[in-house]
Amino acid sequence: MAEAEPIAIAAGGRSVLIPADALEWRFARSSGPGGQHVNRTSSKAQLRFQVRRDHHLPIDVRERLIALVRHRLTRDGWLVIVGQRYRERPRNIADCVDRFATLVRAALVPPTPRKRTRVPRSAVAGRLEAKRRRSRAKSLRRGPDE
Repeated sequence: MAEAEPIAIAAGGRSVLIPADALEWRFARSSGPGGQHVNRTSSKAQLRFQVRRDHHLPIDVRERLIALVRHRLTRDGWLVIVGQRYRERPRNIADCVDRFATLVRAALVPPTPRKRTRVPRSAVAGRLEAKRRRSRAKSLRRGPDE
């Protein structure tokens, strides 16, 4: 996948298209094993996305994405995803895009509202009856002078 392609993401009945110019790519030399190859090529890919100022995401999705990746944001509001798992730049780019798409996909799905439920009367009655039984058993252990 080339870094100049837009990213189409769909989940939860919604879809978003993030154009290539909304993403910033940086490349550097990757760490880890690889011999001379590692010292010569800039295969590490770094995807940067300005979450707080982006206007391609709907407001609710943007807020959920910010809440989801709050710990990964820079002070300026950039989401930084680094890919250096592979020795080839295109695979690292694809890895960054996949991880970014997974985060946006999670933000696209709105959380289901909690349905308030009540504890059934039988459960309350059973708990109180168990407490009475336990109390009775403990009171029978006491001596007559207590």
